[in-house]
Amino acid sequence: MESATPEAAVKPTTPLRTVVVASAAGTAFEWYDFFVYGALTSIFAAKFFNAAEIGEANALLATLAVFAAGLLFRPLGALIFGRMGDRFGRKGAFLATVIIMGGATFAIGLLPDNKELLGFSAIMLVLLRILQGMAVGGEYGGAAIYVAEHCAPNHRGESTGWIQSSAAFGLMGALAVVVGTRATMGEEQFFAWGWRIPFLASAILVGISIWMRLRLHESPEFLKMKEEGTISKAPYAEVFLKWENLRLVLLAIFAFLMAQGAIWWCVFSYTQIFLERFMKLPGIWANVLLMGATLVSIPLYVFFGWLSDRVGRKPVLIMGMVLSVVAMIPCFQAFSAGANPALLNAQREQPVVIHADPATCSFQFDLLGGHKYETGCDIARAYLTNAGIGFSISNEPAGSPAMVQIGDNTDARTAATDGSGLEKSALDAHAKGINESLGAALKAAGYPPPIKAPTTPAEFQAQAAQFNWPLIIGGFLVLVVAACALYGPMAAALVELFPTRVRYTALSVPYHVGIGWVGGFMPMTAFAIATATGDVFAGLWYPVVFGVIGIVTCLFLFPETKGRPLT
Repeated sequence: MESATPEAAVKPTTPLRTVVVASAAGTAFEWYDFFVYGALTSIFAAKFFNAAEIGEANALLATLAVFAAGLLFRPLGALIFGRMGDRFGRKGAFLATVIIMGGATFAIGLLPDNKELLGFSAIMLVLLRILQGMAVGGEYGGAAIYVAEHCAPNHRGESTGWIQSSAAFGLMGALAVVVGTRATMGEEQFFAWGWRIPFLASAILVGISIWMRLRLHESPEFLKMKEEGTISKAPYAEVFLKWENLRLVLLAIFAFLMAQGAIWWCVFSYTQIFLERFMKLPGIWANVLLMGATLVSIPLYVFFGWLSDRVGRKPVLIMGMVLSVVAMIPCFQAFSAGANPALLNAQREQPVVIHADPATCSFQFDLLGGHKYETGCDIARAYLTNAGIGFSISNEPAGSPAMVQIGDNTDARTAATDGSGLEKSALDAHAKGINESLGAALKAAGYPPPIKAPTTPAEFQAQAAQFNWPLIIGGFLVLVVAACALYGPMAAALVELFPTRVRYTALSVPYHVGIGWVGGFMPMTAFAIATATGDVFAGLWYPVVFGVIGIVTCLFLFPETKGRPLT
């Protein structure tokens, strides 16, 4: 039986069900706005970045860098809105965030097409993504705290689990609108202008969010501090200049926030990029698979939050991280084999090796398009990278000509002759000849062409019949369970970790450092690692490493917080 606490004496001014619904729904709408960009990365790569100049892979990297820019500024939003929430109230802070988020999302839908990297549209896209990131930086902490400060101690995990599930609702909504619009309009019209519809639709969601949140009253814990005159006048100083609070901030980051960021973004974002770029799946199928995984995750966040109310936050957090670390690479291999077994088998049975002088092979990560890929190694590597085909490089003596070998047949190597010093038009023609030879060699070796996007119900059914659904579903299910076990109890653990006076700031900043920075840069970094090494699975070591750091820190240093009084 739990003893009475001061927080129990404070009567909520808003019914708990209304608090949970309004907070979770508003947060879901904000996540919708943030995620709809991620669901359309291939569209933005083609619309706003000049793939002809910098290559398809670099155009996608530029698009992912813009996505990461939004996450880069999330801690700044946490600082701004965290101070507002600690000084003036929880309600006003996260009411402001939804207005900023909705306005920025609507504006993205109005941007003109522009393929110049430093053009007006690209610059405006970056600025609007920054505004979105700042809004999300203030949203999550406010919603989690608002719910936790209203509910009983033995239901915090379950109640705040709905805030965790709001990310899934937002992602599900974004994917549903994208897939629905794509299927209704067809790929050609969707690419031409239909991609704007999911962004413009955010105006409706903003109106609903504002109406719902205006009905809420202030948090009872904040009202109590206001009556007692204990509101922090300098939350930044209390959080970052007092070791007892700063220590908790650092502990939260290393114990589970970095791991959660890397793992969650891998499961619910990088999987789509991986399937489209490396498994050559049409975007609509990648959307459908991710929608299924997201739908399964929604009740799991609440379940694992509920479980943490029974067994503790720490065991559930550690279970999620251990499962993620153990299963990450095998699960990607499983649903890759199920989605495009012909391509995966071709890469296993007929591996591609570039034989070249290592001095002629450069690291291909060039977002600005200033580097010219002139050597035979660079031309072959650029082609394979843009085609999403894994490869390895065999170092040959200095001055050796570049040769591409497919499989074990050393007599059937494709020459990739050097084009250094050629003018642009001549170099383009030279590279085109090498690329055509490589394409023919890959086809002869059994490499399949990309799967054509289905346009009719019959084509959908025909393609679906070719997939190995047990492998795909099994791989996704294990990863989803792992991510949900880690994310479900996290809000309750964070709220219970920090004191009420500075809870908004102290919770929001480390959350968005771990989830925003480590997690937000996960898709771009993992894709860069995979393209640089030629190993399509190499980028998965990113979430694995952060998962190991989290397991060790949480196991030995993080305290159990279940049932702690919030005052």
